[in-house]
Amino acid sequence: MKLELRGITKRFGALTANDHIDLTIEPGEIHCLLGENGAGKSTLMNVLYGLYQADEGEIVVDDVEQRFSGPGDAMAAGIGMVHQHFMLIPVFTVAENVMLGHEQTRFGGRLDLAAARAKVREISDRFGFHVDPDAIVEDLPVGVQQRVEIIKALSRDAQVLVFDEPTAVLTPQETDELMATMRQLREAGTSIVFITHKLREVREVADRITVIRLGKVVGEAEPTATNAELASLMVGRSVELTVRKDPPKLGDEDLVVSGLTVTDEAGTVVVDDVSFSVRGGEVLAVAGVQGNGQTELTEAMVGLQERVDGSVRLGGSELVGRSVRDILDHGVGFVPEDRSVDGLVKEFSIAENLMLDRSHGAPFVRNGNLQLRERDAFAHEKIDEFDIRTQGPSQPAGRLSGGNQQKVVLARELSRDLSLLVAAQPTRGVDVGSIEFIHTRIIATRDAGIPVLVISTELDEAAALADRIMVMYRGKVVGIVPGDTPREQLGLMMAGMSPDAAGAASGEEASA
Repeated sequence: MKLELRGITKRFGALTANDHIDLTIEPGEIHCLLGENGAGKSTLMNVLYGLYQADEGEIVVDDVEQRFSGPGDAMAAGIGMVHQHFMLIPVFTVAENVMLGHEQTRFGGRLDLAAARAKVREISDRFGFHVDPDAIVEDLPVGVQQRVEIIKALSRDAQVLVFDEPTAVLTPQETDELMATMRQLREAGTSIVFITHKLREVREVADRITVIRLGKVVGEAEPTATNAELASLMVGRSVELTVRKDPPKLGDEDLVVSGLTVTDEAGTVVVDDVSFSVRGGEVLAVAGVQGNGQTELTEAMVGLQERVDGSVRLGGSELVGRSVRDILDHGVGFVPEDRSVDGLVKEFSIAENLMLDRSHGAPFVRNGNLQLRERDAFAHEKIDEFDIRTQGPSQPAGRLSGGNQQKVVLARELSRDLSLLVAAQPTRGVDVGSIEFIHTRIIATRDAGIPVLVISTELDEAAALADRIMVMYRGKVVGIVPGDTPREQLGLMMAGMSPDAAGAASGEEASA
């Protein structure tokens, strides 16, 4: 099936998310749609899948123009979508999820689950998925849940499959398995649109690459293009992709975490007896698939969790039980994983956001009065130092790009007298050029003798920044290993395997 998007334009108020985009998907190819977060990739695919209606342009399938008023129309035309956040009912079986919305009945309206099971087995056997149709979805590993999404689309005769950032929740091994699945689907004649911002994955699996920047197609590239060439297309300038750092000059064990345990409101232990230390002048990166306790760990360290046991000692002082204000005043810089929720007040100006956690004293407040001159001078200084692209300090933070919003957060947290930097997902939703800048500032903080804790679900980022890597799985520490530990070993640890077993298994894979 040949799929064409012609002049697709989609606007949200004054924002043009897609600007006259042309895209052709040939039968039996893997076509990668590459671009930064916010470039318009997902919006374009949501138009294709009928979730949005285009303001201009047309969708053509095998030379016939289509009008999709919803996903049902897209599926009827042979287009399926595997979403980044799976559209599955956790308490249903695989077969029940696959038949949902397309239920077959027999004998007076009773659901024909046997037919659904047979369909799952047939597709699973054809592609070697090894999926049990009677398994409960919530009991399945994330990688297998993704296969269920693929089976669901294929059961409806999808000839074009759209994968929207499909590796965001996968371990490296699960990512490799997905790539193999994509190749199998291609060989069987299915066309694939692969949406991603990860250069390594693009070059590994794509037949053709289309790059989108700021809602427009800015070029096409071959899979043989280098990472630097692809990154340059994505951001419009040359980018340094390698994190340059000297060997660490280690100081004392400034941060010592012992037996840290966090329990959620339902009584579930989400951080389970975690212990580690970070020395001055060192980056310890916390790696793992999202949802394995990393968020709760960082929140506990800065006072944002209520049900906390154990100890967090910084420079000999206990932080557990202290208020967020006390912890920040003790010299903890905190870059939260969601800047929109925890890092910025979007309606506030850049100048106001830069003083958010210092609004109770000098130099910005004296005798209860706001010192506007000091605040604005500070804002101008940090805008220049951190290269924040803005109309000025009075511009609302919410009107900045994602990368510039993150620079505001980073500028605020790094401009204090730090004893510790905790950076959670420091480059999430940030363009490649800003990633380069943020990584440089993190390493500069480490080189100033400050302990740095980086939490990242991007394994490449964790490995690039880290002097040591701590892997978490289901709230526990699987192990702490050197920063140059092979990616394959880290991936196995992210699935719960011990460092020694993961090292042996990855060694066997390499020799095979």
